[in-house]
Amino acid sequence: MNITIVGTGYVGLVTGTTLAELGNSVYCVDIDEKKVEGMKNGIVPIYEPNLEEMFLRNIQSERLFFTTNLKEALDKSEVIYLALPTPPGEDGSADLSYVIQVANNIGEMMTEYKVIVNKSTVPVGTADKVREVIASKTNIPFDVVSNPEFLREGFAVEDSMNPSRVVVGASSEKAKNIMAQIYQPFTNTGIPIIFMDEKSSELTKYAANSFLAVKITFMNEIANYCEKVGADVDKVRLGMGSDDRIGHRFLFPGIGYGGSCFPKDVKALIKSGIQEDFNFQILEATEKVNTSQKVILVSEIEKYFGGNISGKKIAMWGLAFKANTDDIREASSLDNIALLLEKGAEIAAYDAVAESNVQKLLGDKIHYAKGMYDALEDADALFIATEWPEFKNPNFELMAKKMKNKVIFDGRNMYPLEIPEQNGFHYKSIGRKTIENK
Repeated sequence: MNITIVGTGYVGLVTGTTLAELGNSVYCVDIDEKKVEGMKNGIVPIYEPNLEEMFLRNIQSERLFFTTNLKEALDKSEVIYLALPTPPGEDGSADLSYVIQVANNIGEMMTEYKVIVNKSTVPVGTADKVREVIASKTNIPFDVVSNPEFLREGFAVEDSMNPSRVVVGASSEKAKNIMAQIYQPFTNTGIPIIFMDEKSSELTKYAANSFLAVKITFMNEIANYCEKVGADVDKVRLGMGSDDRIGHRFLFPGIGYGGSCFPKDVKALIKSGIQEDFNFQILEATEKVNTSQKVILVSEIEKYFGGNISGKKIAMWGLAFKANTDDIREASSLDNIALLLEKGAEIAAYDAVAESNVQKLLGDKIHYAKGMYDALEDADALFIATEWPEFKNPNFELMAKKMKNKVIFDGRNMYPLEIPEQNGFHYKSIGRKTIENK
């Protein structure tokens, strides 16, 4: 099948490459000429493990194409996926301006039946708005479908090729049949496709992400309570996760959630509720707790240094909001950097993948180290902000030689407590006892 993807951000590029891998001819449209030229030349504009290989394979197989010309791609395709940004506005609601603008363009340009697929995360009722906009521009028949994505950054290729389910909101039998045909390679292997109405499909994405944000935040609250009463959150987590009603995933405590999805979607669902005179109290509490959780270790750093960290050099390992991505949107590292700088600390940070994105944002406000051990040179303490695999088994002997103080503040609980203890480090993590070494 011929398919157009409008928008080559994270969702659009992964979706387009996946659909090409499934044998379709896919035309990816973006207004950024430089980006499009780069993709034509095999340059993947985002970091995502295993994406480049699949991306290049489908370009070489002539199933994946890139253009700035929407009309050209539209004329070649029966199905048009909208993978456009829906950033939060000042009030937290999702900004649909990109989606509405492209819907206008499609209505003006289409010359035959199309299925318009909302892949972007959008509020309940967006499919109706898109339908109204297109219908105001044309009399040609079309259908609008909701098909939310459930990709995890860092595992997007795996998730896109082996989804747990495919959710499709469609009221037209013709559109349902077309979507079933697109996803037949998945359903043939037992992956379910769940058909529902468009509004339920739109809400499914917000509900899923918000639930996971609540789950993470609840575990962070439990971790903080563990410290008060002397319990070990790792033991609690294992005990809870062994209950198959709960499961082990998203129970790892740390310095809050970030990224492009959870913060944005929680805000948007809260705002959508307000518009319907409904108060998502649990989500409001989740947001509040997550905001404070992100910087919970700064007070511990201050406490260790007697209440004053002015002039202290803090090494920071990790800048991305999570491992295996270059995404720094809502990253906890940024909140901690801002607060530490405000309190007079100096920061030497290392992140092999996300550094350039932070440098564009912060410039020379912090120092960027060439390697994880370079960041430790004369450091008063180490702050671990991202759970990159390369940080899991460090050379503690070398760390001790590089640092002024053998002190680690671990926002991701990277090490069993006995490891820093055996190496003589003061070690403060989340929800576990502090290993004292002053």
